Amino acid sequence: MDWLEVTRGEAPLLVSFPHTGTDIPADIEARLTSPWLARKDADWWIHRLYDFAAELGATLVRTRISRTVIDVNRDPSGASLYPGQATTELCPTTTFDGEPLYLEGQAPDEAEIAQRRATWFEPYHQMLSAELARLRARHGRVVLYEAHSIRSHVPRLFDGELPNINIGTNSGASCDPVLTDAVERACDASGFSRVTDGRFKGGWTTRHYGRPDDGVHAIQMELACRGYMDEPAGPPTPEAWPAPYDPDRARFMRGALTHVLNACLDFASQ
Repeated sequence: MDWLEVTRGEAPLLVSFPHTGTDIPADIEARLTSPWLARKDADWWIHRLYDFAAELGATLVRTRISRTVIDVNRDPSGASLYPGQATTELCPTTTFDGEPLYLEGQAPDEAEIAQRRATWFEPYHQMLSAELARLRARHGRVVLYEAHSIRSHVPRLFDGELPNINIGTNSGASCDPVLTDAVERACDASGFSRVTDGRFKGGWTTRHYGRPDDGVHAIQMELACRGYMDEPAGPPTPEAWPAPYDPDRARFMRGALTHVLNACLDFASQ
């Protein structure tokens, strides 16, 4: 499974990267309206932004498969995580902006969706489950940290400009409030704008694995892209998006996130 990247650490922290992948099998890409549209909504450069996490002893799990193929952070049943609000499916048929991803008549049917689940979704979550079990056997409690990002302005999904930092805890159900408080304090000390359980309360992974009573505390971090990379002033275009990764631009956010992950480790080590 060369599409599934795992870096094993021994600290009580697992960082998951479900949306940084851009790989699309050729037979699927041939049915898409645009290779650029198919990759536009990736969590750009997030795995590079967090590459310091391995040095902290964290375990890292990342899929290289694009979310357009299958979104491993959606409910596998197809149920919406945000009823009544615009969102994308387990196998998305539109971009965040509502643009069609597939040529007419080429979207996956139920049988193909089931095949994609078996090929990519289930192995990803089997790996998450196995790594959480390994760390849980070693430590009294562990933190599952979901690393995400999104453009600051996506009118179809939310009004106005998204805060720099968006913490999701499934309204407090996925982790101990002590962890939430520690992460909030680390974020607030950074000077970046922050909200907890706002538009993004945590995806399926946070909600599924977050079992504080069983020692697994899950928290999602959704970053507005402008905090670590250049964003176009208007709607993104193939010429301007994604902007290249800029270490100098990302330096301040990396510093803030280092404090956040250390807060997670301090909590889990108590």
